[in-house]
Amino acid sequence: MLTSYLILAAGLILLVICGDLLVRGAIGIAQHLHIPPIIIGLTVVAFGTSAPELVISLNAALSGSPDIAIGNVVGSNIANILIVMGLPALFTATECNQPYIVRNSIYVLAASLLFIVFCFWGPLHTVHGLILLGLLAAFLFESGRRASQDRSAARAKLDGEILKGATSIPQRLWVLFAFVMLGLAGLPVAAHFTVESAKQIAANWGVSEAAIGLTLVAFGTSLPELVTALVAMVRRQGGIALGNVLGSNLFNILGIVGVTATVVPLPVPQEFLRVDLWVMLAATIAVAPFALFRARFGRAPGAFFVLAYLVYVAVVVMPKSLAVAHLM
Repeated sequence: MLTSYLILAAGLILLVICGDLLVRGAIGIAQHLHIPPIIIGLTVVAFGTSAPELVISLNAALSGSPDIAIGNVVGSNIANILIVMGLPALFTATECNQPYIVRNSIYVLAASLLFIVFCFWGPLHTVHGLILLGLLAAFLFESGRRASQDRSAARAKLDGEILKGATSIPQRLWVLFAFVMLGLAGLPVAAHFTVESAKQIAANWGVSEAAIGLTLVAFGTSLPELVTALVAMVRRQGGIALGNVLGSNLFNILGIVGVTATVVPLPVPQEFLRVDLWVMLAATIAVAPFALFRARFGRAPGAFFVLAYLVYVAVVVMPKSLAVAHLM
């Protein structure tokens, strides 16, 4: 059983490393091509940071574990809001004033509602996937058009945030291509070991694969967002945290579910319809006022969010695992 945990940890670490290599390499290549920073942020960074979730969901669905595929998306969106927003706020308040934050929060809420409707009409299949991908393309097009027309100071600030880590990106083009290739090659391998070990842990615990996808796998694939938020907090640039969370959650729903459902049908577990989808929606609604009113996200709401996540994980995992332990 210990081996399964070690393989899971190694898989998640490899996912983070390969995702980072992919993002850094792609940003560097985009800079060489003189692509505007806002476009890099909307495409390269957004897709790159969601790469672990994408390969996990695709791998799980194709290997006959659709519960892990959907659980990874739903659980990641819950963790992104409750942990990635909540944990840094315990140390320093987040100013929710990033450019386009109000618009993006509305989009995420609308996408969450549409995703829930599709789940009740499940299983998710090609038509659902194409609709979600079409909405993602429309969002990217509208964001790019708006950004190209915006010459405000807020836009300049956002450009600086997007390329904040550019000094750590290699300048040699062959190194950048090597980063991209290593990232693309390593992600599927890491996803395979992560999914297989997660399935083994689910069997050992006596819980469903959906529960493992919602908790262990989802939290692991949210680590890049959590690390980004913590680094931003240390650098006194916590204002980017909410924007990153909203962007990641939007790509999780429209991009990851869209691609996965287009490739393979995704049946929706009944427990998702009863509990987990509504927890995801409640978390999205809970964070929306901070974006809409550009309010400060301080220690009190941060503590509440972290506590809510711990309670949620306990509700998902503990009852069945305790029952199995009692029988043993």
